[in-house]
Amino acid sequence: MSAETTGSASSAYIKHHLTNLTYGQHPDGTWGFAHSGAEAAEMGFWALNVDSLGWSIGLGVIFLLLFKSVASKATAGVPTGMQNFVEMIVDFIDSTVKDSFHKVNPLIAPLALTIFVWVFLMNFMDLIPVDFIPQIFHLLGVEYMKVVPSTDPNITMGMSLSVFVLILFYSVKEKGAGGFFNELARNPFEHPAFIPFNLFLEILNLVTKPISLGLRLFGNMYAGEMIFILIALLPAWIQWSLSVPWAIFHILVITLQAFIFMVLTIVYLAMAHESH
Repeated sequence: MSAETTGSASSAYIKHHLTNLTYGQHPDGTWGFAHSGAEAAEMGFWALNVDSLGWSIGLGVIFLLLFKSVASKATAGVPTGMQNFVEMIVDFIDSTVKDSFHKVNPLIAPLALTIFVWVFLMNFMDLIPVDFIPQIFHLLGVEYMKVVPSTDPNITMGMSLSVFVLILFYSVKEKGAGGFFNELARNPFEHPAFIPFNLFLEILNLVTKPISLGLRLFGNMYAGEMIFILIALLPAWIQWSLSVPWAIFHILVITLQAFIFMVLTIVYLAMAHESH
């Protein structure tokens, strides 16, 4: 096989694994699934990445059912098994929230717990061999299947925009519309002449929060997925010698990214509750 043919096959393999199962309106007006990445791009804004939505919702349901099951079966005394594991996570989240959030809001700790576990589960899908689940769906007649929701910017930006809405809501609720505007207009310079400049800086700072929050998670997970795909292109005899060490290291990455997303959410909401 020539180098050109090999390169084309490798390029097609990578593109196939990076293409979502997309449903939307075709340029001719009909609705259906895209048959290529280029066709998915032509569908425009209202196209849905069915695989990303399906896996993210499914993992969220698994998280809720698991924690509900543990809570309903919890017993007094020294916890064991799954109850001990869940209580460790809850205690860890609780201490993290207490360290960063110093107001009283019953939403913050459950939100932090949900974000950490949900993002971790979505990231964890990156540790499954890249061809395993897509091959199963291929046998069922589904051409494209991305199983790591956090490698889809639509998912990560959707979560970050939800956090952004909460930031705006609590900023207005805690400070009032006038107080929130005054905070934007009077920082960092107090003099009225600097109000336009202050507004530009503070609004820019406000808008970049959800963008950086979503893109940070997406970028790190996308890079990790790309490395797994590149390893899968290598001969079988060398794949395990590279994929296993990278998977072990990637366990740290997926956990750290879930933690960072959670901590930044807590910090941003704490700032929304504080008056400056």
